[in-house]
Amino acid sequence: MKLMRVAALLGSVTTSAVSYRRGASIGIGFAKALLATSPSFHSVGTSSPSFSRPSSKLFMSSSSSTPPLLASAPPTLTLRNGMQHPAIGFGTYKVGFIPASASAAVAGTESTEVQRTAKECVVDALSAGYRFLECAEFYGNEGQVGEAIAESGVDRKELFLCSKVWTTTIENGPEAVTKQLEKTLQDLGTDYLDLYLIHWPVPGKHVEAYKTLIGLKEQGKIRGIGVSNYAWEDYVELKEAGIPEKDLPVVNQIEINPFLYRSNTIGKFTDDGVVLQSYRSLRDGKAFDDATLVAIATAHGKSPAQILGRWCIQKGFVYVPKSVKKARMVENSQVFDFELTQDEMSQLDGLTTQDNIQTFVSLYRKCVNRDTSKDGTMDGVKMEITED
Repeated sequence: MKLMRVAALLGSVTTSAVSYRRGASIGIGFAKALLATSPSFHSVGTSSPSFSRPSSKLFMSSSSSTPPLLASAPPTLTLRNGMQHPAIGFGTYKVGFIPASASAAVAGTESTEVQRTAKECVVDALSAGYRFLECAEFYGNEGQVGEAIAESGVDRKELFLCSKVWTTTIENGPEAVTKQLEKTLQDLGTDYLDLYLIHWPVPGKHVEAYKTLIGLKEQGKIRGIGVSNYAWEDYVELKEAGIPEKDLPVVNQIEINPFLYRSNTIGKFTDDGVVLQSYRSLRDGKAFDDATLVAIATAHGKSPAQILGRWCIQKGFVYVPKSVKKARMVENSQVFDFELTQDEMSQLDGLTTQDNIQTFVSLYRKCVNRDTSKDGTMDGVKMEITED
């Protein structure tokens, strides 16, 4: 791994919702794209996240002749605790390993055969310029992610590592949560995580687990605490349990894309200072033939995946695409050199259907107890949540 620093582009571009501080940028095409970009990010409420661009370094892999697309550090969002969160990251779910209880695997609609190892995929992602890696206990591949990090030669300070603690561990209590964090740190080859998230709000257990994370943060093993798949009512439960303002979640990772755009829920979290991480940003590739999406992609000379990614970026969400193919990793990252019009954003906003919202509600009810002793039951599940 070779560290290269080249010419810097200085300047600033500010919009009503976000501000960019342009740092070092590498590659003529990417530099021009940055200078041409003046995104009109959507603002929900009054506490929109601010974006800034930190100083950048380029790490080139000697094993790859493909130049990284994210040659300059991507924009960042400022979290409520002051941390800078990269606006784009690489998701590692079903990368090199398919969890046994993954929905599609259980239904028999997805092959459990892996195409490439997680190590191979993450090495490619890092060489393509990704620096935010989204991991989880449930994903079953953190050891290989750690091997990829070690092989890449990328300095730990350049990385933003996020993991999540799974439902079974949450149910087993504080000691299990602490033990799992130690395993995750060992697997990833680091002594701290930038973010550690509660994967699902396990009824009767998630508040205790969250308080455990606060203690681990005080020990310096976690720099930021967040949640995943939380309904607004789950977040309120944390607040009502006496979690201090300074320790409230900095992020909530939920499915967000134009086909599941729950604007009311998103607005509530954003208004309360929580940044949204978007998983299934690309809808698992299952909506690429949507007529509206295809028309907008054609108008910009971009792929449907890039339109979905750009939509996330302009909305102010953390965009977390994933692929096991390097060419698609690169393609997915090319979302900073164009801008969607207000009309195009509105068209995409309108793709959410009531059926999709009801599918989300059913999945939420099923998954909060998933893999626990109450799996398959509605025991403790909140039946009245903010759906849209």
